[in-house]
Amino acid sequence: MLKQDFEEGEGALPQDGQQVTFDYTAYNESGSRIDSTHTKGRPAQTRLGINGLIPGFEKGIRSMKVGGKRRLVVSPALGPPVGPSTFFSAKQCEVFDVELLGVKSCRRRQVAMFSDVVCE
Repeated sequence: MLKQDFEEGEGALPQDGQQVTFDYTAYNESGSRIDSTHTKGRPAQTRLGINGLIPGFEKGIRSMKVGGKRRLVVSPALGPPVGPSTFFSAKQCEVFDVELLGVKSCRRRQVAMFSDVVCE
């Protein structure tokens, strides 16, 4: 995986269990855009450490600070699942332009016999 920082950002690095909010644009190796939060009109969110992201993408976002902007070039070994039902190729690198917008700490909340995760 390769990374190039455009802006470093400020604060602590996100940790397992925390929720990260980010904007991204994904490109294939030929430079064609394949996905973007900008076209969806809202940033993406997930918690780190739950396998909710492409492995190389999560590795790259873990070393970012809020406000940071970075380009990630993810090799197929750290890339997304591949196959006929996806638009990813096992032979191409994927490129992501990422901006980390926020990090929230999360906790498990128990209410009677139900539980959920609250991030604040």
